[in-house]
Amino acid sequence: MSADTETEPDYRFTLANERTFLAWIRTALALLAGGVAVSQFPLPRGGSAFHDALGAVCILLAALVAVGALLRWRSVQSAMRRGVPLPASRLAPAVVAGVCLAAALGVVWAAT
Repeated sequence: MSADTETEPDYRFTLANERTFLAWIRTALALLAGGVAVSQFPLPRGGSAFHDALGAVCILLAALVAVGALLRWRSVQSAMRRGVPLPASRLAPAVVAGVCLAAALGVVWAAT
């Protein structure tokens, strides 16, 4: 099969790709909810700059994950249809970096 020819992949692989997409969307929704919660609920002590930064990082990361999930789903679906190897994921390292940044902000805020 040529890489230019598209065929319908086995439905199980299509559904697995969709489940993976939905898992990324759940992650994005959790990050969004966490970012909104951190941004909106008053805290008993200071550190509002870190508080605001942490909320913003979570919300921006949620948007990145949602867009990345869609792009990943489309690229995997296209690769399966063309019968070529699946592309490497750039979404996972980006999410790890974002979560580490959010964790670092949380640690700094907690230490103040």
